[in-house]
Amino acid sequence: MARPSSPTLTDSERRILEVLWKTKEASVREVADALSKKKPVAYTTVLTMFKVLEKKGLVTYRSEGRAFIYSAAISRSEARRQALENLLKSFFNDSPSVLAQHLIDEHNMEADELAALQKRVDDAGNPGKSA
Repeated sequence: MARPSSPTLTDSERRILEVLWKTKEASVREVADALSKKKPVAYTTVLTMFKVLEKKGLVTYRSEGRAFIYSAAISRSEARRQALENLLKSFFNDSPSVLAQHLIDEHNMEADELAALQKRVDDAGNPGKSA
C-alpha cells in the first residue's frame, strides 16, 4: 500500500523546487543531474517526485519532443508562507506570538537581531509608519 503524500513539502520535493526556482524550468534529466552534484539521485526517483509535485499542483510542465520541461507553479515565498502556516498550526496553536517566543527562548539571537525584531514590533503597533 502506498504511503499518502505529505500535504507539506518534503525535503526531496523542496530540493527539486530549489532547482526550478534557480533555473526557471528544467527537464527531469537536468534536475537529476543538478541534484546529483550533492548526492546521487536516480532519474526514476526524480521522475516520481515530479509526478507527486504535479499532483500537488506545485509544478507545471510542457512537452518538448519526448521530454517534459517542468517549472515551479509556486514561488519560493509562497512555499515559505505555506510551510510557516503548517508549522504554526501543527506546533504553535496557530499563534505567531508563541512561535516568536519560542524562537527568542530557544535560539541564541544576537543583540542586533533582537533590536531589529523589536523595531518591527514597534512599527507594527504604529500603522502609519512603514516597516
